[in-house]
Amino acid sequence: MSTRFSATTKAVPTGLVLTLAGELDSATAPAANQAVQRLALRDGDQLIVDLTGLTFCDSSGIAALIAARARARGAGATIALAAVPRHLTKVFGLLGLTDLFVVHPTAEHAQQAPAAEH
Repeated sequence: MSTRFSATTKAVPTGLVLTLAGELDSATAPAANQAVQRLALRDGDQLIVDLTGLTFCDSSGIAALIAARARARGAGATIALAAVPRHLTKVFGLLGLTDLFVVHPTAEHAQQAPAAEH
């Protein structure tokens, strides 16, 4: 288990960007979940989860991403993932989760694209 993890949030014109960096695993998923619960999402916002700095993600981390999706949808917001690491893209495919999230190459691209929800 790891403790090298950070979750930071910034407001952007389309909503919020939640940046997750480091190792998202069973030890750090609770911190990710707490960060998601603290988000001040409003109806019509887009939550962009930027994974540029994510180096590892286990099943607990995937569960945290799914919980973020549920939180966004519950607030009337959309969600998109940005800069999904190749290893996580492969895992999403193996688990049949590829249609669960809209994915963009960068957080900036996600901000410029029309918000879409799967």
